[in-house]
Amino acid sequence: MSLAPLRSMFFLALMAGALTLGASFYLEYGALLQPCFLCQVQRLFLAAYALINLIAALHSPGRTGLYRYGLASMGCACFGAITAVRQVLLQNTSSDQVQNCWPSLQYMIENLSFWQALRSMFNGTVDCVEVKWTLFDLSLPEWSLLFFLAMLMLGGMQFSRLMLGQRLRIVRP
Repeated sequence: MSLAPLRSMFFLALMAGALTLGASFYLEYGALLQPCFLCQVQRLFLAAYALINLIAALHSPGRTGLYRYGLASMGCACFGAITAVRQVLLQNTSSDQVQNCWPSLQYMIENLSFWQALRSMFNGTVDCVEVKWTLFDLSLPEWSLLFFLAMLMLGGMQFSRLMLGQRLRIVRP
């Protein structure tokens, strides 16, 4: 089995990540939506995902390199999905639990230590609970979750093709 189709899968993942990253920057600077901390963490995982796929597409690795790049990109997609799930859960909390959320990121950075602010961010802030923009009745974290899940499925498809190619090579004399 040729490794070229697997390399083109990294290019496809890179293009999807770059387009999504471009859309997130457009929403911030074009539509003037201010991202919350969890949105910024998701954007960081998205940028790492795109960078890993760029390196994999340019590097033309062997079989073990494909495994490593695939695991790294799937790890970024998995952690991005986890933060997106957390934000979706925060947005779907009842209104009486919203008062338990911390204030904005700027206030926490000024008044708390770095680790306390980071821990409280994942507990939720007022910025993360607000639904500021929707498309087809899905909020930005829900779209982000759908993207990361699609990239996890793409990574799973890459690994299944690698494993299938390895099995065919073992069976063939």
